[in-house]
Amino acid sequence: MIISGKELSAKLKAEMAREVAAFPEKYGRVPHLVVILVGDNPASVSYVTGKAKASEAVGIRNTTIRRPSEITEQELLSLIKDLNEDDSVDGILVQLPLPEHISEARVIETIAREKDVDGFHPLNVAALWQKQPCILPCTPKGIIKMLKAAGVRISGKRAVVIGRSNIVGLPVAKLLLDENATVTIAHSRTEDLPSLTRQADILVVAIGRPRFVTSDMVSDGTVVIDVGVNRDPETGKLCGDVDYAAIEPKASVITPVPGGVGPMTICCLMENTIECFLERITRR
Repeated sequence: MIISGKELSAKLKAEMAREVAAFPEKYGRVPHLVVILVGDNPASVSYVTGKAKASEAVGIRNTTIRRPSEITEQELLSLIKDLNEDDSVDGILVQLPLPEHISEARVIETIAREKDVDGFHPLNVAALWQKQPCILPCTPKGIIKMLKAAGVRISGKRAVVIGRSNIVGLPVAKLLLDENATVTIAHSRTEDLPSLTRQADILVVAIGRPRFVTSDMVSDGTVVIDVGVNRDPETGKLCGDVDYAAIEPKASVITPVPGGVGPMTICCLMENTIECFLERITRR
């Protein structure tokens, strides 16, 4: 089974659109997402454009604020603080990566926790690990939704996650643990990695290395979730962290690149924005 993130996200966005359509009468307005784009990195511009299109499809108000790559860190932090205080803004997202002279950690910490639709704020990360209410990071949240939509049983299964970032690797491992999987976290330099991955019922790869996972690293029937988005060094086309052509015949379930996890990440961003809006509205 090939899990189409495009199809699943389209279905979920349609459901969200029906929900949001009732908000003006019920709450007086719709959720408002502000996306800050620093510089003109082509990939970042594409991601931000995708988020604006998804917002339009769901009925969320979207504001994109563009700033030159020369912006100082203090200027960017001041902009974020102003948005934190703006009661009309429900979600704030700063598109990563940022120029080297700006600390991504300080930027993430400055976004108000209750408006952190990416789920990257240290307090949201800590709450996730302590099983407290929090905003879930979009990609890991989308992965779990994809597995469940495909009918994959997670409980009791052996999951291997290759990747240790706070954005994907660690939080998806935690969400799999919460679904009662037995989880091993590895990285690209883990000794004898193939012997480990061949034991996996569910394999999640998020390291950003084109076609790193080869056919000999996957057993027949494995569920393979490919989070990587890379340029194939041979063709220049988009490809994932796994050798899709070689592994697809062996996998019971697999996500393609593009069109797999990526659309679900944006879909969950929309869901997080709605959740932040409702949380703020109901607190008043």
